[in-house]
Amino acid sequence: MLSVEQAQAEILGRVRALPTERVDVLASLGRVLAEPIRSTRRIPPWPNSSMDGYAVRAADARPSATLRVVDRVIAGSLPTRAVGAGEAVRIFTGAPLPDGADAVVPQEDVDARDGVIALRGTVAPGAFVRPAGEDVREGDLVLEPGRPIGAAEIGILATLGRTQVTVGRRPRVAVLSTGNELADLGTEPTAAQIPNANTYSLMAQIVEAGGLPLNLGVAPDRLDAIAERIARGTEADMLVSSAGVSVGELDLVREALVNAGADLHLWKVDMRPGKPITFGSLAGKPVFGLPGNPVSAMVTFELFVRPMLLAMQGRRGAARPIVRATALTPIVNRGSRRGYLRVVLEARNGRWSARLTGDQGSGILRSMVEADGLAVLQGDTSVATGGEVEVMVLREVRT
Repeated sequence: MLSVEQAQAEILGRVRALPTERVDVLASLGRVLAEPIRSTRRIPPWPNSSMDGYAVRAADARPSATLRVVDRVIAGSLPTRAVGAGEAVRIFTGAPLPDGADAVVPQEDVDARDGVIALRGTVAPGAFVRPAGEDVREGDLVLEPGRPIGAAEIGILATLGRTQVTVGRRPRVAVLSTGNELADLGTEPTAAQIPNANTYSLMAQIVEAGGLPLNLGVAPDRLDAIAERIARGTEADMLVSSAGVSVGELDLVREALVNAGADLHLWKVDMRPGKPITFGSLAGKPVFGLPGNPVSAMVTFELFVRPMLLAMQGRRGAARPIVRATALTPIVNRGSRRGYLRVVLEARNGRWSARLTGDQGSGILRSMVEADGLAVLQGDTSVATGGEVEVMVLREVRT
């Protein structure tokens, strides 16, 4: 049985990046950048004022000095003349600094009357001036490949005049759930059935990881039905199934994968929830067989499928953040396997605190609904109230 790290290394060692594509800048939000972005211009292109006031020569700025206002420049216009000795130019925030000026005096620091200003104090060279290239210099490497594109990246791309950008293609991921007991969404469960949650939670996780899910539906516990859906799944870039990968009489997914020609690279990982997990290759594409319990499926997706999906898009540094938190209640991992326990995180006095979401059964999906993160404990270990626990953060923490 492999450790989590061994399984992750096996999986990520088989990543093949997908082709790239060009998209409009706004459509790149949430995608992974696949080209280096270098600046072909200075931002800002010229020195400009950070305040409404007067552009002056710092050498002329003495208490009670009077300066003659010879021009007026606003954002979106250019100065019409330089600033000479004993002169000032009325200037507004964002407007280019006139030649000859090397400082700006805020308007509240002068007395203005009849085209003349009287200064109330001194001003240093460079005061309230944003230099040319303060944000970006020409030739700067502004964004590197592998970076996720967010709102700030969109802004800098627009600033640089980029209308399109190269990104990693979004993986198409086929999703299959198996089990006679599953009633699909929109179907009323019989007395012997339960609702199919896994398909939809996994599809949502795929979207969150940048993928495009393809719903293969629910296959009953028959080899022919599972095989038919696996064949359809090979049209995608990845296949993810849930249930049917343990050792029961009706756990048929591994057999169906082998019959279809898959090479299975691992089975069983030393963790809970989620020990029975299969990973392999079919038609040159990755296939995952995740456990059937809803929490197990989501946790194993988080640890194994998500990193591969991000890597296929060219993403770098995709690991979830790890924080140290103070246990608000005892957190106990009963059993020899490494445990991933669902916890709520709270910010207290500048530190993180964690408490269990409640019952940690692998079928209790509500424990994932409440969870901000997963507390990671080695086998047969516990953390007492007030002790420190390592937590993998899954989402933005509510405060």
